[in-house]
Amino acid sequence: MQIAHDLFLANTRRSRELVDLFRTLNSQTTGALDLSDLLRAALVMSVSSLDYFVHEVVRIGMLESFRGKRVRTPAFLRFQVSLESVVESASGSELETWLETQIRERHGYQSFQLPERVADAIRLVSDVELWNGLAQHLGMQRRDLTDTLTLIVQRRNKIAHEADIMPDYAGQLVYSDLRSPIDEETVDHAVDFIERVVEGIYALVSLNKLPD
Repeated sequence: MQIAHDLFLANTRRSRELVDLFRTLNSQTTGALDLSDLLRAALVMSVSSLDYFVHEVVRIGMLESFRGKRVRTPAFLRFQVSLESVVESASGSELETWLETQIRERHGYQSFQLPERVADAIRLVSDVELWNGLAQHLGMQRRDLTDTLTLIVQRRNKIAHEADIMPDYAGQLVYSDLRSPIDEETVDHAVDFIERVVEGIYALVSLNKLPD
C-alpha cells in the first residue's frame, strides 16, 4: 500500500503547487485578472487525490487478502463477481489477474469521496470502524470529521458539475457567470484536512496486514 500513499502525496503536492501559483501570480497582477480558478482546480485535485487513494488502497488490499497477507473481512468475502467472469476464470485465466480485473471493473464507475462511500470501500480490506477510528486518531469528534469532509466534497461537486455558479435566492441556478467566492485559506484548509484523513486511513488500514 506504500505506492498508494506515495501517489497520494504526489497528487497533494500538485494541489499545493496550484495554490502557490495562485499566490505568486496574484501578488504580481491587478485585481482585474481573476485567478480564482486555480484555487478551484486545487480543491478538485485534492478531493480526486482522496478518491484515487481509496481506490488504490482497496485494490491493493483486496489482492493482499486474496494472497492471505491480510485479514479477509466479511465485506471482502461478500464481494460479488459476474458469472461470466467466473466462467472466464474457470477456463484457465490467472486467478489474481482475474480478480484485479474484477475489482477495477466493479469500482471503476464508483467514487469514494463522501464519508459513507469511503467507509464502505475500506470495509473490503479492514474491519476497523473507520470514522470512529479516525476521530480518535485525529483527536476530533466523529460528526465534525464527517461533516467537514462532506462540505469539502460538496464544494468540489459544485465546482466540477455546476461550474461553481451561485444559486439565486430560490435555490435555482441562475444564467450568469457569477461564481461562489473562494479563497486560498479555504483551499489550504481542505488540502490539509484531506491529507490528515488519508494519513489516518493509511495508518488504520495498515493494522490489518498479517505478518509475513
